[in-house]
Amino acid sequence: MKIILYQPLIPQNTGNIARTCCVTKTGLILVRPYGFSLSSRFLKRAGLDYWDDIKVEEIEDLEKFLQTSSYPFYFFSSKAKKLYTDIKYEQECFFIFGNETSGLPPYYFEKWPDKFVTIPMKKKERCLNLSNTVAIAIYEALRQQAIN
Repeated sequence: MKIILYQPLIPQNTGNIARTCCVTKTGLILVRPYGFSLSSRFLKRAGLDYWDDIKVEEIEDLEKFLQTSSYPFYFFSSKAKKLYTDIKYEQECFFIFGNETSGLPPYYFEKWPDKFVTIPMKKKERCLNLSNTVAIAIYEALRQQAIN
């Protein structure tokens, strides 16, 4: 599995996600541009000493990347209707998350509406913290794969 962060803005979230990816052997892909430098002390601090054990890929064009990949992919969004637990995740797939303030551009929902899933939460709330959402998604997939 690989986590894709679309133009992340908060270095601490990305650092926490990198740690989660490291301990779960999950890849991490960042879509440019970011709201911080990869040399940010906040990013490094949140990722602690896990940076040496994780390979972070960087891409410019998410759509092109997805169109040339053979792996299934899922967008996580608070606006989706399908529950994340209703999907059977394969070992090789991509989980895509929008940035902390604006999420994913509507274009992706228009192009791939059937690929959007959500994590349930209290109505009228905006969203969960990005790093928490990524952890929930990874561990659901790992739970399913342990059963299979």
